[in-house]
Amino acid sequence: MEQGTIERDIHVNASPEVVFEVVSQPEHMREWWPDDARFESVAGAPGELVWRDTDTGETKTVALAVVEVDPPKRFSFRWCFTDPDRSGQALFVTFDLVPSGGGTLIRMTETGFRELGWEVAVLEEQYRDHENGWDHYMPRLGEYVARLVATP
Repeated sequence: MEQGTIERDIHVNASPEVVFEVVSQPEHMREWWPDDARFESVAGAPGELVWRDTDTGETKTVALAVVEVDPPKRFSFRWCFTDPDRSGQALFVTFDLVPSGGGTLIRMTETGFRELGWEVAVLEEQYRDHENGWDHYMPRLGEYVARLVATP
C-alpha cells in the first residue's frame, strides 16, 4: 500500500460557486465535517477544527492553516502539523471543483502522510483512519450540498 495520497471524488448537483462556499466557509464546513471550524478563508490564515466525542464530551482540536483560496475552483489547507506552532510538516488537503454536467465534480486530495516521519505502523494506522474518515465525510458533504440547494 502506498500510503501517500488519498483521493475521493463525488458529483453534486450544485454550481462550483455554491460548493466552494460549502468547502471553504466554517459555517458550512461544520455542517458536514467537524463539530466546529474556526478560520478565515484567506490564504495564510491560521485556524482550527474541533471534534467532540458524543460519549465522553471530550474534544479534539486540530490546527490548520489555509493555503489556497481560488473561488470557485480550489480550496486547500494544511492540518495535522508535527509541531504545535504550525512550523513542521503537515498533511495537505485540496478540494478541486470542476463544472460537470450541470453540477460540480468535487475532488478531495490529501497528501503528506510519508513526510510526517511516522513509524510504519503509525503511518498505516493514520492513513487508514483518514481513508475511513473521508469515506464517511465525503458523502455527508454531498448530502449537505443537496439539502442546501433544495432549501428555498
